[in-house]
Amino acid sequence: MPVELISANHAAALAATLAGRANRTARGFCSGVYPITPSTECMEYLCGQEIEKGKVVRADSEHNAMGICIGASASGARSFTTTCSNGLAYMIENCVAAAGYRLPIVMSVANRTLGPPWNIWADHGDSLMMRDLGWLQLYSADNQEVFDTVLCAFKLAEDPRVMMPALTCMDGFILSHTMAQVEVPSQEQVDRFLPPTDIPQRLDKSAHTLGQMETPHQSVVHRMQHHQAMLTAQQVYAEIQDSFEEVFGRRPADPLVTYRAEDAETLIVSMGTLGVTAERVVDQLREQGQAVGSVRVRMFRPVLDGDLRKIFAGKKRIAVLDRDVSIGFGGVLWGEVRGFAEPATIVQNYMVGVGGGDVRPEHMLTLLAELEQSHESGAPQIVEVA
Repeated sequence: MPVELISANHAAALAATLAGRANRTARGFCSGVYPITPSTECMEYLCGQEIEKGKVVRADSEHNAMGICIGASASGARSFTTTCSNGLAYMIENCVAAAGYRLPIVMSVANRTLGPPWNIWADHGDSLMMRDLGWLQLYSADNQEVFDTVLCAFKLAEDPRVMMPALTCMDGFILSHTMAQVEVPSQEQVDRFLPPTDIPQRLDKSAHTLGQMETPHQSVVHRMQHHQAMLTAQQVYAEIQDSFEEVFGRRPADPLVTYRAEDAETLIVSMGTLGVTAERVVDQLREQGQAVGSVRVRMFRPVLDGDLRKIFAGKKRIAVLDRDVSIGFGGVLWGEVRGFAEPATIVQNYMVGVGGGDVRPEHMLTLLAELEQSHESGAPQIVEVA
């Protein structure tokens, strides 16, 4: 398989291009885009591609970019876009609509701090504000994962048992602008992996509407269906991993990536590139005889509660690292996973790298040394890193 030296932004756009071409025998591909740092390179690359039976529309706002994707997907086309930060916030009304319509739009997010004050560096707060909207959420730790995850996201979102939009997230600049070697499959391989898009509720020549007024009872039924489909996504993703491996010869990362966790007494739980640093810290502490392991959460939605309970069982201490702050509460990831630990486990939340701070191994070592001395879980801590 050819290897290309590309950024994560380009990896996401290239995967979307191959996915778009793979739908040429069906209703094609359409993307609505509007630039915002650090995701702009992704849409610039996409705009430069020739996609048979496809079109990239340069919108006049993020809100309209998602509106274009909604129209395209509702007509049965495969659809993709990219944004981040305040662009995502401006888009969010239509993100609610995309989820409610159960449209399998895939969006790449180069995670960036929400402003003002303005900050263009990495923070997971932008995508995490969408956690309750009915979008699948997948977080990557390197450029190859970004590429693979976009392809998997199309197959997952378009599966008839799931049928909902998906976020594929990367840390802004840390990944989006970093060059790395990425294995790129052929179009023929992608065609084998991704079947033609089939959206059962798509608009056609007959007169009908999407998203009409409904009664409270109908709303409850639709929410129940959406919720159940979200829970089913974990099982479907496992099938997609098998299919991906069969076609491309490598297996995409698991929803939860564990590293030396089975016999660990202390766990580091994180998302995105923090997980890569955590694994290096685990190796360093293992050499010193400390039983430390790591869990990187790749699939944030749906929540993998059963798997996390098994991983957390018997652990003495868990450090949950959040690159985000839920103001007045603590870290979002910590809030999601702390309840899966056993009552006797000390679960401490550290909000690190907030606003794009560079989290290095020495920072994690300091936090773990502090946790080692703790006798009970304390209040979430915002940790400043230089």
